[in-house]
Amino acid sequence: MQAWRHDIHRHPELAFEEQRTAARVAELLTEFGLEVHTGVGNTGVVGVLRKGSGGRMLGLRADMDALKIQEQNSFEYRSVNDGKMHACGHDGHTAMLLGAAQYLASDGDFDGSVAFIFQPAEEHGDGARAMIADGLFERFPVDSVYAIHNFPSLETGRFAVRAGSIMAAEDNFEITVNGVGHHAAMPHLGKDAIVIGAEIISAMQTLVSRSLDPLDSAVVSFTEFVTNGTVNVVPGQVVLKGDTRSLTIEVQNLLESTMERIVAGICAAHGASYEFSYRRNFIPTINTVAEAKIAASVAGAVVGLENVVGDSRPAMTSEDFGYMLQARPGAYLLLGNGVEGIGGCSLHNPAYDFNDEILCIGADFWVTLVETQLASA
Repeated sequence: MQAWRHDIHRHPELAFEEQRTAARVAELLTEFGLEVHTGVGNTGVVGVLRKGSGGRMLGLRADMDALKIQEQNSFEYRSVNDGKMHACGHDGHTAMLLGAAQYLASDGDFDGSVAFIFQPAEEHGDGARAMIADGLFERFPVDSVYAIHNFPSLETGRFAVRAGSIMAAEDNFEITVNGVGHHAAMPHLGKDAIVIGAEIISAMQTLVSRSLDPLDSAVVSFTEFVTNGTVNVVPGQVVLKGDTRSLTIEVQNLLESTMERIVAGICAAHGASYEFSYRRNFIPTINTVAEAKIAASVAGAVVGLENVVGDSRPAMTSEDFGYMLQARPGAYLLLGNGVEGIGGCSLHNPAYDFNDEILCIGADFWVTLVETQLASA
């Protein structure tokens, strides 16, 4: 598993460009004796393993894509692809699932079928949807589906899971304010788009505190303020861009509608027009209750119940596995990558690396999950 991971880490590929990674995954799954399907949702790979006569099928998912980041590590297996690196541990997720597939094919004791799902393009929220649109769950009718993500700041080898929302939705918005540009010395002759934009940003700061139930969670962040003005020209147009996070579909809907209402009201008050777009990149990742309990129990069998956080706090980061959980029951778990040293380095950081110490723990979880949920009679 370590050799596979280091090879994948050395050759990172971005969303829907995972040709080399997918080919390597397909090659290994074929060597293990699985039925292999390539090109699922563009560059996705699914390996199917059947034993016995049981009719149930489990889905196990790993992501394969890398990020557009220049790696700063100096170890031997650092990225050779300039400006690209595995800064989120998808190389490790893929290696863990390959290890489980190899073991289950040769020595697994279970009755039923397993679909090993190697997904492209997780980072931008398109890969799961592409595989689902390509008939993933019709072609491979899993009864439930599971995924693991490594998690820096959680002690090495500890698991965290919860029923309900474990990861947030992520949406991106863009607001264009159309005022009237004018000479900086004669403000009365125009409609100052900068002032209008600033008022919108200020008003949005009360959206979460005054429009949401205090027990709900959300984040609204403005990340860009672009104008068409210059030193002595007050701009007639500004573009505001940003990002929102939420843990339920209901809050996601409320954010979109309330944001546009605020923009419309402020622009109307100033006699300006506006354009508003709201793109939903990720829905919340919501674990079903029964499957979250199963995941916690299996994790406890692997590392001991004292090393499993069964009701972990949700994170405001996002994960497109939520689309799979929208289609099938299942659970998403976090596996500790470490607190100190390189294992504790945050995700999406140019100095990040997956902790090889947890490869066997992750693979053991997958094997135990299959053998307990598809137990032979």
